[in-house]
Amino acid sequence: MEYVPLDAIAEDATFRLREEGDVSALAASLGRLGQLVPVELRRIPGAPPEGPRYQLVAGFRRVEALRCLLRERVLARVHDELGDEDAWSIALCEALLREPLDGAALDLLPARLAELPGFAWAAELIDEARVRAPVAPEQREQFFAYLRGEPLPTEPGPEGEEESTVEVTPEELAGHLATQMYEVNADLALASEAWEHLPPEGRRAIVEQARYVAALLPHLVIDDEDD
Repeated sequence: MEYVPLDAIAEDATFRLREEGDVSALAASLGRLGQLVPVELRRIPGAPPEGPRYQLVAGFRRVEALRCLLRERVLARVHDELGDEDAWSIALCEALLREPLDGAALDLLPARLAELPGFAWAAELIDEARVRAPVAPEQREQFFAYLRGEPLPTEPGPEGEEESTVEVTPEELAGHLATQMYEVNADLALASEAWEHLPPEGRRAIVEQARYVAALLPHLVIDDEDD
């Protein structure tokens, strides 16, 4: 791995599987904790030293977030020789396993895979990726409001009818919570790999929240019939 200047990365969207979208939260995380996960680059054969020398394979959102922070370089795993098939494998594994796409991007992925013969294995992972897909911000806030005991939002009905209450089913609640815990566990796993490099205040905040979760565990009892 090495640090690569951002201006050495070509503006090439060949392997991009979703739009970067709003990266403000990711930028804030990178600003506080630093970049914990490298992006994937491959060298452009014959590229002149004064121009873009690398093609981005995976990590488009991280690169965009670093640009928003006005950073000049990115931590990258540079592949000197990487064929298209292997590059697509890396891009798809990143999108389906490490940082799952959101629901909208997953809906578009089958059509993209149809253009890439030999990647049937990726299509088989889409349903599993949906379970771990990031929850939309409005759904996340609704979930947290539900936990706080706040009144559920209402949806306006047809003119002349009373507003209807949006209900959250137990299955939806369990799904949202499982997704949140998965994301937290993934972030903690990444943080543990670079723990000694994190700022002291950041480590204290992480440990404080982890202790809170540990205190809740005795209340999350699984009955024998749920096993």
